[in-house]
Amino acid sequence: MTTPTTPGPTTTTVIQTAVEEKGSGGFGAFLKRQAQQSLAFGTLIVLVVFFSVFGNNFFTWSNISGILLATAVIGILALGTTFVIITGGIDLSIGTGMTLAAVMTGVFIANMGLPVWIGVLGGIGTGVLMGLVNGVNVTFLRLPPFIATLAMMMIAQGLALVISGVRPIYFSSAAPNFKEIALGTLIPGLPNAVLITIVLAVIAYLVLNKTLLGRYTFAIGSNEEATRLSGVNTRRWKILIYMFAGAFTGVAGVVLAARLDSAQPQLGVGYELQAIAAVIIGGTSLLGGRGSILGTVIGALIMSVLINGLRIMSIQTEWQNVVVGVVILIAVFFDSLRNRSST
Repeated sequence: MTTPTTPGPTTTTVIQTAVEEKGSGGFGAFLKRQAQQSLAFGTLIVLVVFFSVFGNNFFTWSNISGILLATAVIGILALGTTFVIITGGIDLSIGTGMTLAAVMTGVFIANMGLPVWIGVLGGIGTGVLMGLVNGVNVTFLRLPPFIATLAMMMIAQGLALVISGVRPIYFSSAAPNFKEIALGTLIPGLPNAVLITIVLAVIAYLVLNKTLLGRYTFAIGSNEEATRLSGVNTRRWKILIYMFAGAFTGVAGVVLAARLDSAQPQLGVGYELQAIAAVIIGGTSLLGGRGSILGTVIGALIMSVLINGLRIMSIQTEWQNVVVGVVILIAVFFDSLRNRSST
């Protein structure tokens, strides 16, 4: 005679639980989440006012346009890594991965003479491929995300230098209009790079909040083991999440190459820290299970305004790095406080 077993939670139950945990606590939790985003937005306003008062020519359209262009690159990277961090993972390869995507775009367009649209798809595909490798390493090889993506960061950096021959790849002769991808203006006064970022932010918001991929992202971050036991193939979904984030890395590489009108193989290092800091400042938890696209966008603007303002005030690069490092430390500290207060 067989002993009856208690059935495990269904897939729908696990997803619903993750969504409820995401919005648990009723009105008080809602106010807490709004307070976190309001604090980030308030910090952004304070920085803008401070640099407008103490920095020369900060609050001019040319400088604001430069800030928005800088935010485009950091913001696109941050949008993708938001999904990874919500799952409880991390991706340190997005900076050098962006560089490798830019280099591959240059190889396809400038070196091989392929049409621009193929080069763009090749750059985005490079990011997706990196996401696939990261996802496989994390899920099937069971490597810690920190180690897996740290290794990929070094691999991407090396490949970018090897493939380019440690020399910039210029688009001006092969594709004179390539820079219009970032610097053109489909909407008067708004650079295309900023428009691309806005469109990607809307897509990321819809995917995170309205699709099965987004729901599984929260479910895996909230309780991966319960999600797996409910019958969800968490390995497959985590790989898809890393690939989705990798697509954003690829787009960032294309936008950066278009903005500079060249693929610079020695760029990229440090962008991953700025993007991750933007995600954490925006309220996404390093422990997973909580995050928002709006918060990430605000965090990216804070990082861009901070870096630009320090340059406007002629702060030495060494001290700029110190300030950015302190901001990252503070962001992680407050994330730790949030996590402790919620347990």
